[in-house]
Amino acid sequence: MRVRTGLDVWEQEQFRALRGLRVGAIVNPTSVDGRFRNVADLLDSAPGVTLAALFGPEHGVRGEVQYMEAVDEARDPRTGVPMYSLYGSTVDSLRPRPEWLDGLDAVVFDIQDVGARYYTYVYTMALAMEACAKAGVRFVVLDRPNPLGGERVEGNLVEPGFRSFVGLYPLPNRHGMTVGELARLLNAEERFGCDLAVVPCLGWSRKMRWADTGLAFVPPSPNMPTPDTAQVYPGMCLLEGTNLSEGRGTCRPFEQFGAPYLDAADIASALERHRLPGLALRPVHFVPTWDKHRGAGCSGAFLHVTDPEVFASVRTGLAVVAEARKRGGREFQWRAEAYEFVTDVPAFDLLCGNARVRVALEQGADFEDVAALLDGAEAAFLERRRPHLLYP
Repeated sequence: MRVRTGLDVWEQEQFRALRGLRVGAIVNPTSVDGRFRNVADLLDSAPGVTLAALFGPEHGVRGEVQYMEAVDEARDPRTGVPMYSLYGSTVDSLRPRPEWLDGLDAVVFDIQDVGARYYTYVYTMALAMEACAKAGVRFVVLDRPNPLGGERVEGNLVEPGFRSFVGLYPLPNRHGMTVGELARLLNAEERFGCDLAVVPCLGWSRKMRWADTGLAFVPPSPNMPTPDTAQVYPGMCLLEGTNLSEGRGTCRPFEQFGAPYLDAADIASALERHRLPGLALRPVHFVPTWDKHRGAGCSGAFLHVTDPEVFASVRTGLAVVAEARKRGGREFQWRAEAYEFVTDVPAFDLLCGNARVRVALEQGADFEDVAALLDGAEAAFLERRRPHLLYP
C-alpha cells in the first residue's frame, strides 16, 4: 500500500481546515499528490479556500533554476497569484517580507526534503515559520517521508561561527527526520513561537526506504534526480567546498566525482583501502557540460551503494576529499568563492560545521583522526530529537 503524504490526507478532507482562510503556500515541483497534481493548483480549486500567494524556495516554484542562482518574483501563470522568491541575491531575501504575509491567515509548506542538513528547503521553512510567528500567521506543514529513512543519524553538529544557509541550526549531516518533525524541533528549540500544525503521513515508519513507500520520486532539485542520489548526498555534498567535480553537468551528480588532475584507477583503489562499508567503487571518466571543469575530461570514481543499512555517506564523502587532496597536490584546491551568501568562511568549513576538519587535512592528520571530527553527535541528537518525532 502506498504511503499517504500530508497532502494526500488533507486533499481527501478537501482542505476543510483551511476553509474561509486566505492562504499562501511554499511549493516546488515535489508538492504533488498521487496523481501529480500540485498543491498550488489543488488549493486554488479547493472549496472555500482563497489561494493568495505562492512562495518559491531555492530553484523556484516550478524548479527550473540551478543551485545558488537567485530566483525572481513573478506571477504564477496557472493560478494567477503572485509568486514571491525566498531565494534571491541577498541574505535578507531568504525570509518572507512582512508585507507578503499581510492579509494571510495561514501559510502551507509542502516540499520534499532529502534528509541532509545542507538541503536549503528546511531553512526556508524555518525562516518562514519565524516570520509567520511575528506576523500572527498560522503555519502548516504537509509532511512527507525522509528518503533515507528515519532511523540512522550521521555526522557532527554545526558550531557557532559556521552557520549558513547550508547549516543554519545545530543539526547533523544526516538527521533522520521528516520536515514536519524538524519543524516541531526547531519551533521548540529556537523558540519561534509559531502557531504550527503538522499533517503527518499515513503508513510511513522510520525503517522504510523510499522504495517501500510506493511513492514516485519527483526530483526535489535539478541535481537530485533519484533516491540513490539522496543516499550519497550527506557525504558527497562536502565536495562542493572543493574544486572536485561532484558530477554536476552529468546525468549522475553526487554519485560520481572527478577532476582533470586525478587518475581514476588510482583514486578508486585508494578509497577501497579504507574499507568503506556498504560501498563498491568503479573508476569513471566524464566531461561536465557545466559547472566545475566544464568541457574538461575528469577522472574519478562512481559510488555504488551495495548495502544502504551500513553505508556511511559522511565518512565516504570525507574519504573522497582526503584522498583527492593527497593525490591532487597543488591542483586540488578548497573553494574560495562566496558560498550561500557567506564570504569570510571557506565553503568546506561551512559544510563541515567547523574549521578543524580542513585544518587537520592540511596538516596531514591520519584519516581516522580526521573522520572522528565529523562523528560523535549521533547518540546525543537521537535523544534530542525524540520528543518531536511523529512516526514509529
